[in-house]
Amino acid sequence: MSNYPIQVEVTSPAHFDRIQLLLRVALAIVLAWVGITTGWLVCALYGTLPLIAAIAISSLGGESYVRDFAPRVWRVLAWLLQLSAYMVLLVDRFPTGDDGNVQINIRFTGRPTIGSALVRLLTSIPSGIVLGLLWFLSAFLWIVAAGLVLLGGPMPSSILAFQRGVLRWQARLVAYHASLVEEYPPFSFGTDDGRGTTLAASRAP
Repeated sequence: MSNYPIQVEVTSPAHFDRIQLLLRVALAIVLAWVGITTGWLVCALYGTLPLIAAIAISSLGGESYVRDFAPRVWRVLAWLLQLSAYMVLLVDRFPTGDDGNVQINIRFTGRPTIGSALVRLLTSIPSGIVLGLLWFLSAFLWIVAAGLVLLGGPMPSSILAFQRGVLRWQARLVAYHASLVEEYPPFSFGTDDGRGTTLAASRAP
């Protein structure tokens, strides 16, 4: 799916740090303690992204939304995706902005209207259901990966490939859900990169 307007490039380390693993667990506990869980965040993004897009389009118009407002929305979403890559043990560095280990590039192709933005609350459901199943498998693989990190073993390329595929699915879906791209997210992992821990993807112009 090299022609899709979302391209993801992830460079994973050869070995993951046990301390970073403990930091992830501590971060998850703190966020859950203040009420910010993965489920809460997913529901918030699912409900608010089309509404934010519709409100912005009603004020700015579709072209101005894509040209002026969409890049600001994408900066937030890209950081959340980089955080997801960190939490699922794809990279070993907390995202600080322009994270070189996780590059998620977009070519804005949206031609949104108020109606098309709101209807994505429905059209995103099929892809979202599949993503939910993928998250379930991802959580199981995270446990396996965490055990390997604790034992000091290398991360299997198959686990990294699966987690990259889940990250790619997330990136495509949120971009579509926020009316940043017009193309529906493909039901494809697109992980046949053949490069071990590195996924090479062309940067969007």
